[in-house]
Amino acid sequence: MPKIKTHRGAAKRFSVTKNGKVKMNKSFRRHILTKKTTKRKRVLRKRAYVSQANAAVIKKLIPYK
Repeated sequence: MPKIKTHRGAAKRFSVTKNGKVKMNKSFRRHILTKKTTKRKRVLRKRAYVSQANAAVIKKLIPYK
């Protein structure tokens, strides 16, 4: 069997934990930050887990991570 190519865009955005969960950065933290509350921006800093429905697709894109 040939090797599977890693989707480089997905590899830069997602990482897989030891237990097999997929971690991602939260969105809405790039611009227009003045109208967002400090609490909201603080919460957006943290990493989040991808839902199980989407995790299966992402794991296929990053097979060796």
